[in-house]
Amino acid sequence: MNVNAYPPVELLRPFVKTYLIIESLDEIVNRVLPNTSLAIAFQYKGQVNYVIDNSTCKVPASAISGLRKSVRLINYLKDTATIIVLFNEGGMSAFFREPLHELFEESVSLDNFITQQKTLVIEEQLAEAQNNNQRIAIVEQFLVSKLSYRKPDKLILTALQKIHYWKGNVKIKELADTLYISHDAFEKRFRKIVGTSPKQFSSIVRMKSIVDQKQHSQSLTEIAIDAGYFDQPHFNKDFRLFTGQTPTDFFNSAVFW
Repeated sequence: MNVNAYPPVELLRPFVKTYLIIESLDEIVNRVLPNTSLAIAFQYKGQVNYVIDNSTCKVPASAISGLRKSVRLINYLKDTATIIVLFNEGGMSAFFREPLHELFEESVSLDNFITQQKTLVIEEQLAEAQNNNQRIAIVEQFLVSKLSYRKPDKLILTALQKIHYWKGNVKIKELADTLYISHDAFEKRFRKIVGTSPKQFSSIVRMKSIVDQKQHSQSLTEIAIDAGYFDQPHFNKDFRLFTGQTPTDFFNSAVFW
């Protein structure tokens, strides 16, 4: 499997983190852990499936995915190619007015957000493109046409920075107080822009921080306590949901994105 990353043009940088082009010459099942980026995926060659309970479910040719708290197994068939738009946190809301929090734990066809005709045109253009630069240009043309505002929400950006600073171990009511906004208003504004509640987003950040920063010298008990867990069973349950494995199995043989 080959994965190449491409940066967005300057106009889109406040909203788009990167583009990934994934090419698989052979069939492979990839373990994708939850992260903090909503995404749009365009398949322009081959077929991709979700693996659910030892069975497969075909992924739409153009799909938009919300945030997740659970691991996902993705089956790339032989000779498959996909371009993925990874948005900055809160970035997708600049392109779509639909309630993005309803996408939590979901992936749906892009034609739920734009017309099926427009979706087909993009898919045809990507299939006919001669190289990756042309494919990126096609996707960026689509994104620029959908861009509805150009200034990220500073209050929500500050909230995201604080959640990351505290590695997700934060009380949402106290966070709202530091931003001088009511709890209810903060929840509503956060869901609209980020695509999930502050609590769910914080839990993703917390578990992602554990996975990214675990040191070999640390015991699993130390990891759980540092992350704000007060009992090992609760930690183990959340960790297994996030990675699909027990902490011991995961850290011994972690192969994931």
